[in-house]
Amino acid sequence: MLAGSVTAKPIFYTDLLARPRPRPTRILSYGATERQRGELFLPYGNPPYPVVALIHGGCWLAKLPGAELMEYAAADLQCRGYAVWNIGYRRLGHDGGGYPGTFLDVADAIDLLPQMAPENGLDLSRVLLVGHSAGGQLAMWAAARWHLPKGSPLYRPEAMPVRAVVSLAGILDLEDYRAEGAAPCGGPKTIDRLVRSATRAHTDVYADTSPARLLPLGVPYTLISGALDEIVPPAFDARFAQKAHEHHEMAHTITFPDAGHFELVDPLSTAWKGIVAQIGKLAGQ
Repeated sequence: MLAGSVTAKPIFYTDLLARPRPRPTRILSYGATERQRGELFLPYGNPPYPVVALIHGGCWLAKLPGAELMEYAAADLQCRGYAVWNIGYRRLGHDGGGYPGTFLDVADAIDLLPQMAPENGLDLSRVLLVGHSAGGQLAMWAAARWHLPKGSPLYRPEAMPVRAVVSLAGILDLEDYRAEGAAPCGGPKTIDRLVRSATRAHTDVYADTSPARLLPLGVPYTLISGALDEIVPPAFDARFAQKAHEHHEMAHTITFPDAGHFELVDPLSTAWKGIVAQIGKLAGQ
């Protein structure tokens, strides 16, 4: 589905980071390193608050911006009445990044929400995951953890259930992106570094990492892309949606004609208005 009209040249992440950075309400750790922490943005008003867990992108690479790129979206959602948990995690180039650390960090951050809820007024019945680019992959993966076999290093017996997912230019099929993905993310080598080489104990490196291999997810989700996105073009969402259909699952897709890759996390963009509407719909706002 197309929405909006073509109006402007796409922005780059440096345009976002040139703006004053919003400040979170507090910073909380879910692990032992400085990378294993998240920023909590609490709204004004009476709790309990619906929760949006934001998962940043950056091609899973430490050299690219992380959670700071999502702070602008976090502050906007905070003003709209959401409690926002902006998750940082170890990436390729950090000690412990890649498989399984990157995945376990995201899982641990999400699974901390029940401990955070009483003090911060979080409504655990309305937890949404919103991920951008590589973070879209991690958000969809986190929602599908109930599919993981018990023998996987990524398995958690009491994974936090979520209400829905919004993927913003998400890299949802790792095998597809390895074959067809854009050069800015490092090409096939980045995917290979993320999932690691097959071993006797882990013969299929995509079986517990790629959302496309974990279908059906079993929760509602919306896939949003920008027609001008050269990093994760809309064709990737279309192919994922077809795979979801083959698993008898409905994938709601939206493409904004005037958006590139970073408009999807820019609260000043036209696309953001539509994204907020989708978040509200899924959260029951």
